[in-house]
Parts: sequence; C-alpha cells; structure tokens
Amino acid sequence: MTLETSIEYVKGIGPDRAKLIKTVLGISTVEDLLNFYPIRYLDKSKVHKISQLQETNLDIQLKGKITNLQEIQTGKTKRLSAKFNDDTGTMDLVWFQYSKWLKEQLPVNKEIYIFGKLNVFNNQFSMPHPEIEIEENKESDNRLRPIYPSSEKLTKRGLNQKFFQNVVRNICKEIPNLLDENMPEYLIKHFKFLSRQHTFLNIHFPKSLEHFEKANYRLKFEESFFFQLGYALKKLHHKTQSHGNPFPIVGDYFTSFYENNLPFELTGAQKRVLKEIRLDMKKPIQMNRLLQGDVGSGKTMVALLTMLIAMDNGFQSCLMAPTEILAQQHYNGIKDLLTGTGINVRLLTGSTKASERKIIHQELESGELSILVGTHAVLEDKVKFKNLGLAIIDEQHRFGVAQRAKLWAKNKIPPHILVMTATPIPRTLAMSFYSDLDVSVIDEMPVGRKPIITAHRREKDRAYVYNFCREEIQKGRQVYFVYPLIEESETLDYRNLMEGLENVMENFTHYNVTMLHGKMKPDEKDAAMNYFASGKAEIMVATTVIEVGVNVPNASVMVIESAERFGLSQLHQLRGRVGRGAEQSYCILMTSDKLSSDSRTRIKTMVETNDGFKISEVDMQLRGPGDILGTQQSGVVDFKRLDLIQDSAIIKLTKHTVDKILETDPLLSRAENMVIKNYYLRYYRGKNKWSKIS
Repeated sequence: MTLETSIEYVKGIGPDRAKLIKTVLGISTVEDLLNFYPIRYLDKSKVHKISQLQETNLDIQLKGKITNLQEIQTGKTKRLSAKFNDDTGTMDLVWFQYSKWLKEQLPVNKEIYIFGKLNVFNNQFSMPHPEIEIEENKESDNRLRPIYPSSEKLTKRGLNQKFFQNVVRNICKEIPNLLDENMPEYLIKHFKFLSRQHTFLNIHFPKSLEHFEKANYRLKFEESFFFQLGYALKKLHHKTQSHGNPFPIVGDYFTSFYENNLPFELTGAQKRVLKEIRLDMKKPIQMNRLLQGDVGSGKTMVALLTMLIAMDNGFQSCLMAPTEILAQQHYNGIKDLLTGTGINVRLLTGSTKASERKIIHQELESGELSILVGTHAVLEDKVKFKNLGLAIIDEQHRFGVAQRAKLWAKNKIPPHILVMTATPIPRTLAMSFYSDLDVSVIDEMPVGRKPIITAHRREKDRAYVYNFCREEIQKGRQVYFVYPLIEESETLDYRNLMEGLENVMENFTHYNVTMLHGKMKPDEKDAAMNYFASGKAEIMVATTVIEVGVNVPNASVMVIESAERFGLSQLHQLRGRVGRGAEQSYCILMTSDKLSSDSRTRIKTMVETNDGFKISEVDMQLRGPGDILGTQQSGVVDFKRLDLIQDSAIIKLTKHTVDKILETDPLLSRAENMVIKNYYLRYYRGKNKWSKIS
C-alpha cells in the first residue's frame, strides 16, 4: 500500500463502495483517507449516571440494565421501547426501525453499557438506537473514538461511523510505511512536536485529549507553515528575478506639484508611505505593494504623487477602478488637483464615446497622454501604451487574476504595481494572503478631520431624526438617505427606494432632493451627482451605489435605512461618505425593533468605533475570511485544520519561522532543510498562485 493506492484496494472497501465514497466525499486514494479528519470525538472512557444527565450532554455512555421491553403500535407504525435503569434513575430507550432478531437479542436484565445520542423532550431523557455492549464482552476503550463527516446516502448503504473507523484503523496500521517526515529535526525538537506518524495516529485515534491537542497543533502549524512558505518564496523570487524599470529621479513634475499645487500638508503616514514607494521604485525590480488606508485617509493623493514620479522618469501611469462611478470620482479628483499644470489626464470607461476613445488610443500610443484613469475598459486589446511604467489598482479584490495579468502585459518590462484598498484587512489575513506583497498602511487621518459620531435609532425616533437633519441643512450642510432596495421586495417588509424618496420629499418640502441608484444611465448618474455636489440639492436619496467614490465635503449627515440589512464593511464604507470636510459629521443607523444577534453586534461595533481595522476584525468573526478576501472569484480558503480567526498566534509564529529559515537558506539547499523543500515541491508548489498579483 502507498499513499497513491486507490481506496478500492483498502480492506473493507472494494470497487462499489470506493465509487460511492468518491462521489459523496471526493476521496479516492489512501492519502485522501488519511487527510479525512474526524469532526469530533466520543469519549468512551467516561460512564455517566442518569441522575447527572444534562441537556448539554450529546453522546454519552451509561451502565445499567434494560427492563420492560415492549412493542408499541401507533397507527401503521411500530416501535420497540424499553426502560433503562442504573442505581440513580430510569430513562427510555427506543428503536423506530428494528428486526425480530434485534428484539430477541436484546440483553434484558443483564448488566450492559449503552452508548448513543441523548434526546430531551419535556425534561425527559431518552436514547434512540443505542449501541449496546454486555459488560463481560466490553473492550477496555480508553481512547477517544473519532466521528467522521458523513451523509444519509452513505449511512443508508452501510457506510456508517463504524465502517469508517475500521477502514481508517486499517490504514493507520500501515502509517510507519506510508508517512515520511516533512519537518526538520531542529523544528521538531524546538516546538516539541509529535512525529508526523504519531500526529496522524493521534488525530484519528487519540490516546488522550492531550495527544489530540498536540496532533491538532502540529497539523495547524504545518498548514500555515507551508502556505506561508509559498508566499515567502514567491516574494523572494520576485525581489531577485522580477525586472522592473528603475525610477531614480524625483523631478520637476513631482516637485512643482508638491510646492505649488498640494492643497494640504501631507500626514506623517502619507509621507512614510510615499518614502516606502519611492525606495521600491528606485530599484530595477518591479514594485509589488499593497496600500491600505481607511476611507478618507488620502490614498488618492499618494497615488497621484506616485504617478508624478513615473512622469519624471518618462513613463505613463494607469489607475484602474472596479466601477464607473469610482473611476469618475478618481478622474475628477486628479484632474482638479492637476489644474494649471498642463498634465494630460483622461478617463476611459464602458460609456466613453467612440470619438473620445480614438483620441485616447492615439495619445496613449504617442506618449502624449501621461495618466489614464479607467475601469475594465483599460484592459481591452486596443488600449496600447507607449511606455506604461506604473499601474495602480483600486479595490483589487474585485478584479480577477486574468484581468490583472492583462494590465501587466501592456509593457515589455512589467509596470510597477500599487494595489490600493479602503477595505481594512485583518492582520491575520494580511499576513496570510498578502505576504507576497510589501504592505504600506496609512493609519492617520488628515488634519482637521473630526471623528464621525454614529448613533443607532429605531422607527419611533424618525421624527427626531428628520428634525435633526433639518437643523443640519439650516446650518448649510447636506444629507444622504441610503436605502438597501431599488425595487419592491415581495418577501421582505422594507421600504424601497421609491417609497423612501416620496417619504423624504413629503417631510422636506422646502428643500431640493435628488436620487441616485445603480439602474440609472451613466449621464443620469453624473447629472444627479453634480446636482448634489454643487449644493443645488440639499438631500440625496440613494442606494449603495454611493458606497465608494462619492466625495461631497459639505455633506455632514448619513442616514442609513434598514441598517441591519448591510454588512459591517458596507456600513463602514457608507459612513465614509460623510466627515470629508472640517465640520462635525453624523451617521444615523435606522433599524427595526427586532434585530438578530449578528445585526446587534454590527450596529454596536459601528456606534463604538471609527477604526476600520477593529471593524474588519469583528467583520471576519461574523462572516469568515472568504467573503472579506473576495476569494469566491479567485480560489477558496481551504485549510482543513487552521482557523484564520482563532489561530492568529500560529500564523504569526509560522511567518516568523519561515522568514528566519529563508534568511539563512533562501534556496532551502541545506541538508537539514531538504525535507521542507521536498514536501513543498510535492504538495504546495503552484497551489496559491490564484492570489498572485504580479
């Protein structure tokens, strides 16, 4: 038997069962079965007493005698019922499907052990279909018994827990011939790991709880270690093999703008990040940097200054955003900042007219166009640059790998890459999934910005909320009302956008109201946005289309209707649309009276903090890492043991361990590290390529 052996040749399986197991569980080899870990364990070393039973007991073992065995007919169905007594009390046993043989074989009035799942109804305990062992035949079983993932389809065909326990037990006997070590001796000694063979024996059939915990820890460590190793090797390769155009000069474009056009003093964090970027781009290696910064922290300014360095070195830049409204916002902001500089900036989206496209294509190829802002339209084959030196991607998790790769291919030597996100990424995720990138964080808000005050209000408070909005408008401010729906929902009793618009117009009769939603045409969206941004409308009623990219410094109040229907990340992004000026701003979360536990946590978190990183940690606990990473489009988080939320200490430890090893042995060529290299090449090489950014 080898790890590659098909499971049909494993004792107790055969071709038909192998086919069924492969269909239902995706298991086809001996190695797959070894990695088919139990989901929990039964402790058959403990014997409970009936008088001590609690509803929280799940699978339990009792010792006593069966009495009062009888068949009970209810309509057309028959069940077998019995009393079970120990020296502390009595409970019911029941069999809903049974044979004449079972009825005859049940050991009535004999000392037995029963084992099974406890049922509780009206404070009465019972156990359906218990496992039974006569005391004199009982094996001494001090180990924890594994319970494996299963399904009704398997159980109906006789592939129950006992079947899987026996099959895996047979494979475990072969473990000494199957498994080689994948960790060097010095790590095993340092961390006091179980050997790899004992790890697998104790994950399937633990000698004790302590042995299980040691086995589980080693498997978690391994998963994180080799995952981190993949990214670290990729980063190392990138820094030594990936060519890029060096940008040695900081010249007139940058200096002139910095001295004459900069509208405000940069924060310390912006200056630090710019320095990190500047040092990267000096080298003849492609920059690969992630720029994290909360909503309104000044990422766009950093992006523009970086593009000016590219211009000083004779290269073009491109900024790509996932939506038209965000691309338009970036374009407007950059164009305004560059007023009077003579620098050519253009916008390319799906709505750009053919005549305008033609000019953009010509100017890009001739080199006249220095900065292009756009959406996916930038990726079209027709869009050719003379010398693209810098590619900036905003909210990169919304773009697929193939799309990003198309942008890199628009220059012979790949452009420097700056990836920006306003979605704060929890530290454990950044360490795990972006460790092949250099990470910069803008953790400081511009001077003069006041923290947004967030309040939770319910329907009974609506009159008060409307009155507060009127007071703000009278001070010369503007207000957003955000709704989760565009059309009437037949199943959910929530206000839709049109009802919301009517309601607002009825209650704010003396003010101008405009509306914005995703189904409007681009020119209609622009008109509505400009009407609000210019101050002609005091109120904007909108859907989440304003989540990103809308910048109206005079807007000081954001009322989010049915706030319980939004995710934390979305609520935080929406709140960031206010508080962009010097005045105090407010975010009011309107909810129904009945809130789920998760909704309460989200609302409470929003009220208590403006810190995007704290919010992201809570968000990950509520939603899990997959949604935050956007991995649905680009490869799923498929750790078997490692939990990205609970196991942050292991992730930190493995990252440190990997970095330390590669510091002294970057090619893993030393004899003691060959076990790591061989295992990585066999199992992990190319596994995490989905997250590759360059």
